[in-house]
Amino acid sequence: MLNEKIKQLAKQYAPELISVRRHLHANPELSYQEFKTAEYVKARLTEMGISFETIATTGVLGMIKGKNPGSRVIALRADMDALPIVEENDVSYKSVNKGVMHACGHDVHTTILLGAAKILNELKHEWEGTVKLLFQPGEERNPGGASFMIQEGALENPKPAGIVGLHVHPGLNIGQLSFRKGRVMASADEIYITIRSKGGHAAAPHLTADTILIASQLIVSLQQIISRNNNPISPSVLSICSIQGGSTTNVIPSEVKLMGTFRAMDEAWRYKAHELIRKVATGVVESMGAELDLHIDVGYPTVDNDPAFTEMAWKLADEFMGKEHVEETELRMGAEDFGYYTQVIPGCFYRLGVRNEAKGIIHQVHTPKFDIDENAIETGVGMMAYMGVNLATKKVYE
Repeated sequence: MLNEKIKQLAKQYAPELISVRRHLHANPELSYQEFKTAEYVKARLTEMGISFETIATTGVLGMIKGKNPGSRVIALRADMDALPIVEENDVSYKSVNKGVMHACGHDVHTTILLGAAKILNELKHEWEGTVKLLFQPGEERNPGGASFMIQEGALENPKPAGIVGLHVHPGLNIGQLSFRKGRVMASADEIYITIRSKGGHAAAPHLTADTILIASQLIVSLQQIISRNNNPISPSVLSICSIQGGSTTNVIPSEVKLMGTFRAMDEAWRYKAHELIRKVATGVVESMGAELDLHIDVGYPTVDNDPAFTEMAWKLADEFMGKEHVEETELRMGAEDFGYYTQVIPGCFYRLGVRNEAKGIIHQVHTPKFDIDENAIETGVGMMAYMGVNLATKKVYE
């Protein structure tokens, strides 16, 4: 059976793919700078005989045609960028680019899609339809590489019936997968606020507007937007994560800068909250005698897994892995630009377990010690290939 062939090939290619992952991990590149990574991906696709094109500057769009390629099209996506983090792992594949690290597992995602592509291409005479391979730049930085991939036609000519993406999950044990129908990850917007006054001597606060005090009042007031205006059954978070102002003990600074993030699971509430943030910030700052500059950098939308499409993918995972290895993923306030794809076509974004406490693989993403149990690569490759084969087959939809 095809699923057994896929499992055997995933196991056979696992050592080679672990080497691929280690190469990518050791050579990370920041968002929209993934030039060498893209060249590496293209070289691997060339070795496999898979056609591709460069898209969105550092993105790669590949195509594999099975039997009757016009019957159904499915897209598989992986992100390629790294983070500005100094790696602290003592491993042979530690980042050689100081201050840049694959701390979110995008090296694993890219490896898994390359591995799935290898299997799909090898078995292309045994499945129907077409699989598009989206190797995407810039997931970690606004406005998100997915938006550029879409703008440049990644979801057209031919248009996929759906798209699948995965993310490593250090909270989920090795050998496990998790899925969720509907909204699964939050929107994410960046907030930049500057409070200005003429500043002055700390001993004479009555002669100026105290920007530090105003900033403090504003932070408290902004929190009330969530607690008093948002429907409490709809998750939402507003966090001010940076305060910059002042340099000594006896001078009220003329300027204080705040930076933060706003997250929501409801798109209508999201934009209503933007207006409330502007209204509250303007009211607090101006009523206390200072001036305000405020910018909300609109970021990624919610990741909204299409219920019917996700149910199909979930059933395929049950078949391939066994139901005992598949569970429902928790709702997360983290963000992913995969949400752009789910606004255009049905999508399913699922999670791959990489945790192994016995090996000390316990650290969360976006931390200097994040790593994975590399046995997860075999699981991820097999599952992604199995989804590609089945979701590209028209029979699944009948």
